[in-house]
Amino acid sequence: MASLEGKTLFITGASRGIGKAIALRAAQDGANVVVAAKTAEPHPKLEGTIYTAAEEIEKAGGKALPCVVDIRFEEKIQAAIDQAIEKFGGIDICVNNASAINLADTASVSMKRFDLMHSVNLRGTFLTGKLCLPHLKQAENPHILNLSPPLNMEERWFAPHVAYTMAKFGMSMCVLGWAGELRDAGIAANALWPKTTIATAAVNNLLGGDALMKRSRTPEIMGDAAHWILTQPSRECSGNFFIDEDILMEKMGVKDLTKYAVDPSQDLQADFFV
Repeated sequence: MASLEGKTLFITGASRGIGKAIALRAAQDGANVVVAAKTAEPHPKLEGTIYTAAEEIEKAGGKALPCVVDIRFEEKIQAAIDQAIEKFGGIDICVNNASAINLADTASVSMKRFDLMHSVNLRGTFLTGKLCLPHLKQAENPHILNLSPPLNMEERWFAPHVAYTMAKFGMSMCVLGWAGELRDAGIAANALWPKTTIATAAVNNLLGGDALMKRSRTPEIMGDAAHWILTQPSRECSGNFFIDEDILMEKMGVKDLTKYAVDPSQDLQADFFV
C-alpha cells in the first residue's frame, strides 16, 4: 500500500472529527500534519484542541504543528503556512475540512450565519487552496482534498437549507474548477463526502444528538478513504467526487464496514446530498 511517510499535510479543522481522523491516519504512515484550527482552549461542548490533536498525531507516529487558524483571515492562514514551511520544508497536501453549518430555511437563517457559512466554507476553502498553491506546485505528488459533496444539482438538496447547500456546493465547485485549472501542474483536486452521517460534534450538538450519533459511522471511515485518495498519483486521480463507502468497497476491497458503525445494531442514517 502506498504511504504518506514524510509528506506534509495542511489540514483545516483538524482539532477534532473528520479532520483529526484524516490526520491520524496519515500520522500512522509517519506524515507531518499542520493542525490548522481555531480551538486553542478547551470548549465546554467541543472535545479537543489543536494541542491535544497534535499530541495524538505524534503518538500515532507522525509529526505535528498546531497552529491557531481562523480561515476567514488571510494573515492567519499565511502565518500557519509560513510556520509549516519553516518546520517541514514544504506542503504536499491541502485538506479543506473546516466548515460551518446552519440548516435554517430562507426566512429563518440570519445573515450573520449566512455570511459565516460562506466565509468559512467557500471563501476560506478557496483562500486556503490559493495560499497553499505555490508550495503544492513544488511537491512531488500534490493533492487538494475538499470535504464537500457531489454536485447533485437537485431541488431536494437545496429546498430545506438553501444557504448551507450553496456554501457547501461552493467548496465542490472549487474542486471542479481546480481539477481543470491545475491539471497541467500535476496537482490533483478531489472531493470526499460520507454516505452516512458521521459521529462528529456537529451531528451531536446541531443535528440529532445521541440518537443520530448511534446511527452514524465513526470518523475513521473518512480517514481511511482520504488516505486512499491522497496516496494516488496526482496526475491520474483528479476531479472526482468520492463517497467514503464506495472507496472502501470498490477501490480498497473492504467487504464489511461494520467496524465503522457507532452502534452496529442501529440502521445507518444517510447523509445529505447522496
